[in-house]
Amino acid sequence: MNAIQSFGVDKKYENHVALHPLDVSIPEGSIFGLLGPNGAGKTTLIRIVNQIIAPDNGHIEFYGQNLRSEDRRWVGYLPEERGLYKKMKVGEQSIYLSQLKGLSRNEARERLHVWFKKWNLETWWDKKIEDLSKGMAQKIQFITTVIHEPKLLIFDEPFSGLDPVNAALIRDEILRIRDDGATIVLSTHRMESVEELCTHIALLNNGEKIIDGSVNDIKESHRDGNFRLIYRSDKAINLSIPNEVHLVQNSADIKKGVFIAELQSQKHSASQIIKNLSSQVDTVSFEEIIPSMNDIFIKSVKK
Repeated sequence: MNAIQSFGVDKKYENHVALHPLDVSIPEGSIFGLLGPNGAGKTTLIRIVNQIIAPDNGHIEFYGQNLRSEDRRWVGYLPEERGLYKKMKVGEQSIYLSQLKGLSRNEARERLHVWFKKWNLETWWDKKIEDLSKGMAQKIQFITTVIHEPKLLIFDEPFSGLDPVNAALIRDEILRIRDDGATIVLSTHRMESVEELCTHIALLNNGEKIIDGSVNDIKESHRDGNFRLIYRSDKAINLSIPNEVHLVQNSADIKKGVFIAELQSQKHSASQIIKNLSSQVDTVSFEEIIPSMNDIFIKSVKK
């Protein structure tokens, strides 16, 4: 089953088309990367799923049924623009936001104390929001986003303002929540996070979907036959390479006697190329260069 499925969803603001008719499927239990440059339509789609705005046409299904107003209680949304009240105390603010998610005051307090103890935030309970660092405030907002244990979580740039230690803390929680059965939508410009976390993605540009599918399938479809050979030699040699294999470059590395050759072939497999080269050089390593999600993002948007 898909957690979210959009059918021909579009949105227009006066003369600006924010979202062209869009069909997107977000598999249940996945970490789904919603990607695209600024102005691509990501935020518009997120707002439609959250029922903040309505589409002009089309509809959304939520776990196989038409999206209803009561489904909001099963969604957690962490927007890119943070929204904590600076003069409120941390504990008071956290309880208030938890109650908005449908928890009673006592239930909210109990769950929050578990989270605060887990993340060593107990001493901050009676301090004001304005006393928090950006990273600490981000942790509070993350907690209040997931506190009601929703089925669908939408994180818009969740690692913004976090140091590496706290970014790893949030990452581990996202993985744990996914493992507990929730579906995660991750909207981010950090392609290293997409590589690490996402199982599926959709790439939007100018309100249109230009790529979607599993990360593995997308990377497989963008293989371009590039290989890297690192070998040892006491001098530069002219490699004898098979027909239809192009030697892109062959240069000395910083280490004396180590050379790097980059080759390209659309018709020869890695095993065929290395078989031909192994008799000529002392091979240190040989690998196919698989495009990163960052490479795919830039290439697809430019195209």
